[in-house]
Amino acid sequence: MRIPAFRKCLFVIIEIEEYNMTKDKLALEIIERLKKEYPDVGCTLDYDQAWKLLVSVRLAAQCTDARVNVVVQDLYEKYPDVNALAEADPADIEAIVRPCGLGRSKARDISACMKILRDEYGGGIPDNFKALMKLPGVGRKSANLVMGDVFGEPAIVTDTHCIRLVNRMGLVDQIKDPKKVEMALWEIIPPEEGSDFCHRLVFLGRDICTARTKPHCEVCCLKDICPKEGL
Repeated sequence: MRIPAFRKCLFVIIEIEEYNMTKDKLALEIIERLKKEYPDVGCTLDYDQAWKLLVSVRLAAQCTDARVNVVVQDLYEKYPDVNALAEADPADIEAIVRPCGLGRSKARDISACMKILRDEYGGGIPDNFKALMKLPGVGRKSANLVMGDVFGEPAIVTDTHCIRLVNRMGLVDQIKDPKKVEMALWEIIPPEEGSDFCHRLVFLGRDICTARTKPHCEVCCLKDICPKEGL
């Protein structure tokens, strides 16, 4: 039997709505389970001042947070504040941050960023997303991290753990582009949950749903609702 065109459109709309509802419900269930599994979470980069988070998140590109936390101790011992880093020779910064990889470009960005913070923000940092994005070396992931952790604003940080896990969980459909993943998650994650949800994904990604080894699905709190269980 031939289905009229308008009914075909209706079927498509219904399927899409049910599909999105399923993702909404799945997201909420995952959020609640991860809260129980990881009740106390926060950024795994060590910092006690907002500008230090900007430095650390730049160094963390293609580097582990653990290594960054070690390297910045030497950096801050020599350059303890924004002004000191702004006045430092980028080559001297590079010599210290080299273990994090991409030393030259990271040192250049840190130097330029600190100069802007000194000259335009009195040593503080901008409190809005667009202004953060204008700082050297700061992209969407970094800006979201700062907005969520420093200012307590809604944020979704699409790092490698987030992208890998939300694809495996079925919250997004084979999307690898960080911005597209972020936009897709905004549709299903309550804004007030975004920042901590992403932090919890980091812990889950390191402990259970690993990238370089077979995931430990048998001990995962999401094993009965994850479509990739047993991957």
